[in-house]
Amino acid sequence: MNHDTLVVKLAGDLGVAPSKLEEVKARIERLGIDLGAVEERFIRGGGKGGQKINKTANCVQLRYRDLVVRCQRDRKRAVNRFLALRELVDRVEMKASPGTSARLVKARKENASKDRVARRARARHRAIGAAGEEE
Repeated sequence: MNHDTLVVKLAGDLGVAPSKLEEVKARIERLGIDLGAVEERFIRGGGKGGQKINKTANCVQLRYRDLVVRCQRDRKRAVNRFLALRELVDRVEMKASPGTSARLVKARKENASKDRVARRARARHRAIGAAGEEE
């Protein structure tokens, strides 16, 4: 490990509600993720924000096995640490047990809803087209 790579520790203030932190800790334990194997780096972000974004290293990069997660959604480094860790846990869960992944269940529901809307729109379009041909 080089000097700018750290091991993730959940101690300290991560800028989120304790209940959210406990939920992530429980998921980490359930999935058997070794936090000692997660490398954490703070790097400069990019995008909107101007000088503040360009000068500060508040973008968090987590590396666990073959997964790499970057997060720069918030201005606060502590919040970005939590969000990156939650994203990493989500990705590990999607790989390890897709059947129990809440994220995949949500995506399936959204896709089913979009499919339903598209089918209805096609049916209305066909009905309008058929009515226009009769005239």
